[in-house]
Amino acid sequence: MIDEICVSDIALIQEASIQPAPGLTAITGETGAGKTALLQACRLLSGQRADKTFVREGEPEASVSGRFFLADGEGERGSEGASAEDQEIVVSRRLSADGRSRVKIDGQIASVTELSEKIAPLIDLCSQHDQQALVSVSAHRQLLDLFAGEEARALRDAYASAFAEAKGAAEHLAQVQEMRAQSDIRVEEARYILSQIEPLSPSAEDFEELSAFVRRSENAELLARTSTEAYDALCADEGVLDGLNAAIASLEEGARYDGALNEQAESLRNATYLIEDAAREVVRYRDAIDLDLSTLEEAQARLSAYQGLIRRYGPSLEDVIAKGEEAQQTIRLMEDAEGVEAQAQAEVQQAEDRLAEAASALHGAWMDAAPSFAGEINGVLADLEMGSASISCSVEMQPRDQWSAAGADKVELLFRPSATMSERPLAKVASGGELSRVMLAIHVVMGEADATATLIFDEIDAGVGGTVANALAEVLARLARTHQVIVVTHLAQVATRASRHYVVAKSEQDGVASTRIQAVQGDARIHEIARMLSGNASEASLAHARELLETSH
Repeated sequence: MIDEICVSDIALIQEASIQPAPGLTAITGETGAGKTALLQACRLLSGQRADKTFVREGEPEASVSGRFFLADGEGERGSEGASAEDQEIVVSRRLSADGRSRVKIDGQIASVTELSEKIAPLIDLCSQHDQQALVSVSAHRQLLDLFAGEEARALRDAYASAFAEAKGAAEHLAQVQEMRAQSDIRVEEARYILSQIEPLSPSAEDFEELSAFVRRSENAELLARTSTEAYDALCADEGVLDGLNAAIASLEEGARYDGALNEQAESLRNATYLIEDAAREVVRYRDAIDLDLSTLEEAQARLSAYQGLIRRYGPSLEDVIAKGEEAQQTIRLMEDAEGVEAQAQAEVQQAEDRLAEAASALHGAWMDAAPSFAGEINGVLADLEMGSASISCSVEMQPRDQWSAAGADKVELLFRPSATMSERPLAKVASGGELSRVMLAIHVVMGEADATATLIFDEIDAGVGGTVANALAEVLARLARTHQVIVVTHLAQVATRASRHYVVAKSEQDGVASTRIQAVQGDARIHEIARMLSGNASEASLAHARELLETSH
């Protein structure tokens, strides 16, 4: 739901802001005053393509910002407005005179795509030139699905799951068949890989132990020398142990006169035990060094084989092991390729059977809902006094190769302009005004099931007057109970039903035209309604305006 929109230097608007009501908001004004600039602002906020001609002449850039509220219960917002639990989104878009566009969402730099993803689903621009959704056959299926309710959506979800399962089974079968087609080449390649890897029986533990052994063996002389030097430093004449023993003797002699020195002597005595143990281990390590050149050569050759495999199939030993396992699996699959393919074909058939069953159930639900959907739309069209014009909803099961994740049916709204004419696809026979009213009727029928929170209507009342104007006003007021509705209108009957009323007026100063937008109420609103009724503020038109406002609320 839109809470506020601020516009700067777009078309004729220098500075303006509007705060639409949660229900119905009317925007009125003389023809050419600049009402469509607000729609351009909404298009910019919805992430639509920017046109540098939107920028007010003589200005470096135009900007538009908006605050929106999102909630799970968007459909109930018509009468209540935003609540404390609603999520607030603040977006802005700047358009420079050279056509560059900059976007921010909640103060963070964003792309136009992100803006479109965030805001476009919240707003439906229902003008005679913005009816792509209505003329798109894929959108008709989505509308019927929403109208059909929770039970039908459960069937749709079951169908989508079955479709995904069938697609996965078909892809698996195609992979198996491709593997069979390439079996000779792949098996030969897999066997060659195994011939390189299997003789080594590679493992991480073996590789680590082998690397450590080769490192020790290649440095055996150094290790023997350093361990001998360490032993001599500890145990040879004038070594560490001799020094310690001399220190202990001195402390023991002193302890005869001060027993406190016994503690230090004991500590040094314990240190000699540790050093003697370490010296014995060093000697044991040195004596265990046995340089067997033939064993070293074997280990070096094996390590070299490891390194060769890592270079070829790496970059790590884990990759080598995985490559070997993959080759083994390929060979196993190829050896039983016929059985694997037969199993895959059986899985495809089972998945297709489940999909056909799910498609039939969903088709039945949509077939049941279609007459009611069309009937309710036609009821609103009758309220709009569109004569014998009517809508029907066709649901036709398509050939299997035309099924998609959205359904197996082609759902299409067909339009009959009058009882004497045949029905044809909506996009081919309906005028812009008819499309706008059909869209209005659909939104009314969808009610709270419609996920779009805000509906903006422009030119929906083109060529409308008399009783049709009253009917249109009544339908828009009904729609505003479940949606936020903003309507650019020339009809006083519509404007008087609005909870909030803005007037767009154009003025000129020093040869420069500008547009201002302001909310009107009280006498100012009465004068605007009178102008819409008769073009002036005569006593008769003012009285009529007061009467309309009184009877509309």
